[in-house]
Amino acid sequence: MRKKTLLSMAMFLAIGSTLFAQGNGLQGINDATNMVTSYFDPGTKLIYAIGAVVGLIGGVKVYGKFSSGDPDTSKTAASWFGACIFLIVAATILRSFFL
Repeated sequence: MRKKTLLSMAMFLAIGSTLFAQGNGLQGINDATNMVTSYFDPGTKLIYAIGAVVGLIGGVKVYGKFSSGDPDTSKTAASWFGACIFLIVAATILRSFFL
């Protein structure tokens, strides 16, 4: 008799906890989605700022190589320019993909 009572109490406890857990699931998912998407604007601006800093550093490096007469200046300029373009395109594509 005691085992039957314990088993029924455990079953009622399990059923009761699942009923409470199902009440706010959709609202929780919507809240999480809103929280994640709210980070995209500041993240995109941060990536643009990093791209601007990389562009300035690359411009200084290319100018230094050009002033010293290094024959490899065009390759360096292309690599720095490509890095800046990649950052800008990656930020734009990620933003359009997730929003």
